[in-house]
Amino acid sequence: MPRILLIDDDAHLGAPLASYFRRFDFALEHALTPSDGLQRLGRGGFDAVILDVMLPEMDGFELCRAIRKGSDIPVVMLTARGEVTDRIVGLELGADDYLPKPFEPRELVARLQTVLRRRPAAAAARAPQPEVLAFEGLTIDPARREVLRLGEPVALTGTEFELLHLLAREAGRVLSRDDILNQLRGHESELITRAVDIVVSRLRRKLEPLDAIKTLRHVGYSLALRRSA
Repeated sequence: MPRILLIDDDAHLGAPLASYFRRFDFALEHALTPSDGLQRLGRGGFDAVILDVMLPEMDGFELCRAIRKGSDIPVVMLTARGEVTDRIVGLELGADDYLPKPFEPRELVARLQTVLRRRPAAAAARAPQPEVLAFEGLTIDPARREVLRLGEPVALTGTEFELLHLLAREAGRVLSRDDILNQLRGHESELITRAVDIVVSRLRRKLEPLDAIKTLRHVGYSLALRRSA
């Protein structure tokens, strides 16, 4: 049963949400403060985190940044009033998805199911191992979910890895933003095309000095590296 950590200072939210989540075989724990949430995450065992933006001690954006320093755990942010600015900032800091408040619990469950599907499934270890993709200066190992840039490991979030892997599998093909959104997130989430640009921007920074991703204006993105011989 996946364990989900909710970090939200609303003391009345955790219990009813945990009860609802049990219908979908999710175990929800509730931390009221960022410090408590970080301590619990440090002990391990969680599969995803839900962060509110408005928190005591530090806001959700700062907390997301702190989590991303040492973990690629899926993060879903609850954004104030659903404003696009909040969503964009959250994505830039490494959040995997966002949901405006007030939200429907069923939609939150759907978002979590989507981000968790991007994680390696236990059955994957028994399945045929996917091909390691090697390019000039870049190696992508889908089975281990590892990326090497010029021989050095690169820490990517789940969404960043899936986007890079998608571009690598389709090397030589230009993918539109809609193609990327549909393949990475499916049709369950309310999406904005700006989200793709944000993830691409993060990827580019992490893959420097490689000029790995090519932009075709008004068309989309493609991997700009040649396959290794």
